[in-house]
Amino acid sequence: MQALLYVAHGSRVREGNREAVQFIESVKPFFDVDIQEHCFLELAEPSILKGVEKCVSKGATRIAVIPILLLSANHMKIDIPSEIEKAKTYFPFVDFTIGKPLGVHEKLIYSLHSRVMAQCPSPPGETDILLIGRGSSDPDVQKDLDQIAKLLQQTYHYAKVDTCFLYGNGPLFEEKLPTLCESQNRVFIIPYLLFTGLLKLSIQKKSSQTRLFQPESGFMRLFGL
Repeated sequence: MQALLYVAHGSRVREGNREAVQFIESVKPFFDVDIQEHCFLELAEPSILKGVEKCVSKGATRIAVIPILLLSANHMKIDIPSEIEKAKTYFPFVDFTIGKPLGVHEKLIYSLHSRVMAQCPSPPGETDILLIGRGSSDPDVQKDLDQIAKLLQQTYHYAKVDTCFLYGNGPLFEEKLPTLCESQNRVFIIPYLLFTGLLKLSIQKKSSQTRLFQPESGFMRLFGL
């Protein structure tokens, strides 16, 4: 019997985990599969192994693992496969497949644009955007986020779309933040993160310490996916 196991990252912030579960629940009706469970890679329960156990307890003999992740990094390439290998030792009779992260997709590009327009429908040519990735030591993460920024700028003709990260390789958020003050355009800071968590709260705190964060002027807007 087929099962789907959704794997979200997990957060120390309860609201982020609730958002992940709500998202997964909204997706389930699109699949004609009786066994559908969720789990978290870290920082929250149930773990991947517990998610697998629940699928098997309901009769699953085939489990399609669906990562709820934006980009392909070590979590996708190493951590999730490692957990599935552990699960295979407990359930050798189960066939596992692992899907891909959301990656670079035109619907995500459109989602970014539509959220900017919903916040403030100013001309894209007078708007700067800074995409903030979680960060990784994997160079593919920077490559993919740079491609997303390029497609967003070229498709919707924004004045500038730049990228940075909270940690790991690539330019850091702290380094990019002061340069935004030099812009004469409307500036949008977009945490390229799926759900609420400590990282997004950290971005809000650091942004509020600069002159960019002036809600009464509408100069800078901060939001996520």
